Amino acid sequence: MKKLFTIFIALFVFQLSTAQELLANVQVNAQQLGGSNTQVYKTLEKNLRDFINNTSWTGKKLQNFEKIKCNFAVVITERSGSSSFKGSIVVQAVRPVFNTTYETPLLNINDTNFGFDYTENENLVFNERQFSGKNLIDVVSFYVYTILGYDADSFQVRGGQSWFEKAQKISNNSQNQNFGGWSVMDGTRTRGALIDNILKPEQNTLRNIFYTYHRAGLDNMGKTDQSSGKKIVADALLQLKNYENSFQMNYPVNIFIDTKKQEIFDIFSNGNNANVNMADLKALFVILAPREIDSKWNKWK
Repeated sequence: MKKLFTIFIALFVFQLSTAQELLANVQVNAQQLGGSNTQVYKTLEKNLRDFINNTSWTGKKLQNFEKIKCNFAVVITERSGSSSFKGSIVVQAVRPVFNTTYETPLLNINDTNFGFDYTENENLVFNERQFSGKNLIDVVSFYVYTILGYDADSFQVRGGQSWFEKAQKISNNSQNQNFGGWSVMDGTRTRGALIDNILKPEQNTLRNIFYTYHRAGLDNMGKTDQSSGKKIVADALLQLKNYENSFQMNYPVNIFIDTKKQEIFDIFSNGNNANVNMADLKALFVILAPREIDSKWNKWK
């Protein structure tokens, strides 16, 4: 596995523990709006970075090497008055693979229905009991707990349950407000649809796949002989057959495929695949990710 996740590359000693706080990179881009009044966006970027990195989300104090590396990229496309904004937010997170310098992507979401109110230099404080009224804190906090949930699920079977439940509470508090992107009525790829689906019992198969793929599979691929790790990864992925007739309406499955498809292709494009049923794996991913047939799956041997 020579390819590194391009946004996040780092070398550090990894200890087997579930990191429960974040080391976030934050970017705010408003280039589409033009104009010379850019200070508010620089201030917003700093405020968000401080908010994400300095808030105690779990009550645990960790050293930097223990924290979850993530990226929040806000692209602002509309501004109404001085304090109302619309755009999108890309949220990404990675975690290290044991005994390697490789970082595996956990989550890669492009949320295109992101509107919020923000006054320059306002104090950003998270209150899990109620909606903030401005949507900025709510969306960011929702994704923070979603990241924490995905990370914990990769180390322990459904280990992220408590963090996903916090994300769902934020989602529930944000329903029926004046901002889009929360309600399942807005579509199948909303924040509400994501977290409600993650917590459905029928998603336990996907969450078990997620754990096995990372903890039993990838974490065993730092060895000279990667064959056993590859087989575990492949066998876990083949369980996605459970969703092949419904995956188009299943947002968590879509996110898993979108986040992992390049890594999955890379894993089985190199080395020995003798223990892997490549025919079945290819047939499954032709169904789950048909746009990648020529660029990826047909290139598998």
